[in-house]
Amino acid sequence: MFNPQDFARAAQALCDTGRILYQRGWSPATSSNYSVRLNDQCCALTSSGKHKGELTPADILVVDWQGQPLTNSKPSAETLLHTQLYQRDAGIGAVLHTHSPVAVVLSQIWPQEQLSISGWELQKAFAGETTHEATLNFPLFANDQDIARLAAQVETTMQQQGQGHAYLIRGHGVYTWGKDLTECFRHLEALENLLGYQLELLKLRPL
Repeated sequence: MFNPQDFARAAQALCDTGRILYQRGWSPATSSNYSVRLNDQCCALTSSGKHKGELTPADILVVDWQGQPLTNSKPSAETLLHTQLYQRDAGIGAVLHTHSPVAVVLSQIWPQEQLSISGWELQKAFAGETTHEATLNFPLFANDQDIARLAAQVETTMQQQGQGHAYLIRGHGVYTWGKDLTECFRHLEALENLLGYQLELLKLRPL
């Protein structure tokens, strides 16, 4: 169902990415989960409960779009939030979910169900964005331990409002994606800084 060499490369890349994200403070302890598409049926995904600064290839497994493991290990509880994205868009090749302090705090205090950002040059780091004058919209979802229900809510919102580049879960973190792991990491790095700008603005201009 998948090429073992592709899986090995994806697993190592996810381990390397995990160390970077942990070092930046975006994925503390066992929080967060990351994945890479292997083909049109499955993806490589971080296992549940693994410290993200200490990942090894043995901590990566393969799951299908229903979230069922195809290799040994326990999938992340949030697997369906990854597979929802892969199923809806064949162009998505990687998904990163992180728990940075900036994202978690801002998601808790932002009153609207959507965070709109415009006027920042860094917006052009997102694929397809060519001007700072555009408005980028990031939905905010209430945290929910029923991941199937949350994934369905994400899909409904995307059908109604467009896919966008990322979304936030209140008190939890962010999900972002890209055509491959490199683009996805660029999106995440840009998003973290944009959220940081927004949080600093709130200190100067409270809601």
